[in-house]
Amino acid sequence: MTVPVHPPAPPLRVGMIGAGGIAGAHLPAWLNLGAAVSHFSTVGAEVLAARHGGVAVGSLEELLDLVDVVDIVTPTPSHLGYIEAAAAAGKHVFCEKPLARTSADARRAIEACRAAGVQLYPGHVVRYFSEYEATHRAVAAGTVGAVAVQRFTRTGSRPGPDWFHDPESSGGVVLDQMIHDLDFACWNAGPVDTVFARQARIGPGTDGVVSAHVVLQHVNGAISHAAGTWAQPGTAFRTTFEIAGSDGILRHDSGEHKPLVIDGGIRHECAAGTGLLPDVTGISPFELELGEIARAFMGGDPPRVSAEDGLAAILIAEAAITSVRTGQPVTVASIENVGVAA
Repeated sequence: MTVPVHPPAPPLRVGMIGAGGIAGAHLPAWLNLGAAVSHFSTVGAEVLAARHGGVAVGSLEELLDLVDVVDIVTPTPSHLGYIEAAAAAGKHVFCEKPLARTSADARRAIEACRAAGVQLYPGHVVRYFSEYEATHRAVAAGTVGAVAVQRFTRTGSRPGPDWFHDPESSGGVVLDQMIHDLDFACWNAGPVDTVFARQARIGPGTDGVVSAHVVLQHVNGAISHAAGTWAQPGTAFRTTFEIAGSDGILRHDSGEHKPLVIDGGIRHECAAGTGLLPDVTGISPFELELGEIARAFMGGDPPRVSAEDGLAAILIAEAAITSVRTGQPVTVASIENVGVAA
C-alpha cells in the first residue's frame, strides 16, 4: 500500500541516518536552515548530537516515526536499503553521493521512491559551490561558445575508514571522489557516449596513493578529462578546472584563488579542514544545497540536481571502472537502457 505523502510544514523535521565525516557538514546546514533534526546511526549518533545539536534516537523505526524527510549520510553500500525503508514509510529522501553503489541499485532506489510517491535527490554538492555554479551559468549563457574541452582535477587526503579502500564497497576513487567532476562535466556538456580510463596505485594497501584519469566523449562531440587523487594524509584539498569553447576559456584553481584569506596566526579550521573536503568561507554550499532540497520537499520547485542525474553519474563511473579493468574504451549505458526514463 502506498503511504500518503503531503508537503511537510515548517519547521522541517529531518532525520539524519549516519554520523560519519560528511554528517558534520550536513547537520550544521540543516540547523542553520531552522530544521528540527533527529539522528540515528549504529555508531556515533550521540557524539554527533552533542557536538552540533539535534537529538539522537535509538532505532531507525523511531527515527522514521519522528520526521518528515530523511538525509542519508552512511557508507555507500547501505544507501539502497535506507532509501527503500524511507520510501516505504512515505518520507522524502536526500542521499549523499553516490546515490547507490551500482546503477542497478540506483534504479531500484528511484523506482522505490517513485512507487511510494516521494521525492529523491542525490548529494552532488559541487553544483552549489560558487565557482562551479558561476561557471555553469556562464557556459549555459554561451560565454565561451560551444564547449569543446573540459579539464578537471580533484586532489585531497585519502579517506581513513577501510571501506573506502575496498572497491566493492566504495567503487574506489572514481565512484567516491571523481563522481563530482563526472557529474559537473555532464551538467555543462550533456550526456556521455564513451569513456576511457586509467588508474594507478603507489604504495601498499590503504597506505598508498591512488590516482585515476577519466576521458569522456560527450554525445555532442565535446571531450572532458577528469583526474582524481587520494594522496597522503594531510594533503591540502585542491580542485582545478578549465573549460575551453569556441569563444573563450574559463579557468579556476582553488589553490590560487581563495574567496577569503584569514591570517590569524593559528590556522582557523573550517568545516573541511581535514583534506577530504574543500575549505568553506561564507555561506556553506551544503546549506545552499539543502535549502534548495528543503524547498522542493515542501512543495517548491525541483532542485538543480535530480535522481536521474545521480544515476547518470554512476553509469559514467561504472564505465570508467570497467575501462580501468579492461584497458578499453567503454560505451556508457543510457538511462533508458537501465529502465528509468530521463
